[in-house]
Amino acid sequence: MIVKLDNPLLEIEPTFKIGIIHYTKIVVTSSPQMLKGRLQLFQEQLFFELEEKAITEFAGIKEWRVLWKKFGADPNRYRPSVEALYRRIAKQNYITPMHSAVDLNNFFSMRYEIPMGIYDIDKIQGDIMISLGNEDSVYEGLNGRENKLNHILTVQDTYGPFGSPFVDSIRTAVTEHTTSAIQVVFLQPSTDIEASQKLVHSMGTMFTQIHGGEVSSTVLHNDHKEWGI
Repeated sequence: MIVKLDNPLLEIEPTFKIGIIHYTKIVVTSSPQMLKGRLQLFQEQLFFELEEKAITEFAGIKEWRVLWKKFGADPNRYRPSVEALYRRIAKQNYITPMHSAVDLNNFFSMRYEIPMGIYDIDKIQGDIMISLGNEDSVYEGLNGRENKLNHILTVQDTYGPFGSPFVDSIRTAVTEHTTSAIQVVFLQPSTDIEASQKLVHSMGTMFTQIHGGEVSSTVLHNDHKEWGI
């Protein structure tokens, strides 16, 4: 399987980069109490911070809103997933635990102010392309709706799009039966390559501390546009 960045993305934003983490032999279960506790505590702390600071003032959210507009989408109508999480927390509508993979994915997203996606590799068909969606880019999302992804960044296989920094699809969702997964880290363009690589590596290490298995990772960017897994 090849994961590749589509050139038009880099023409719009030359500093655009994506972290890719590949997991094998993992065990997904209900979240351990340590993870549940960290997730709850972080949300409670963030709620108090949000009483003093506007959501759009957070550096990561601000940067993703700018990128959203560059790609041609409206961030006020189709919000990056991390902004949607922050808006929930501002209303004290805290995220309830689902299972260890999704809970840790949400924790990473909130902690680092970036959208995140995690997908079951066994449900992906062929190679993966990260590109801009068009009028035909549609899927049933985890939000229970049909989502149109025109001008929104998408993660696609040979069948069609299955992920985005807006909302992910049902088709490739990770469950407690998942043993191999790919995690997509929608990095802030301003984060340099070395810092991005360190962040992606640390995420992979923490994930395998909870789920076991083996991990490999990379950061795709203008000088490294594809990776084989």
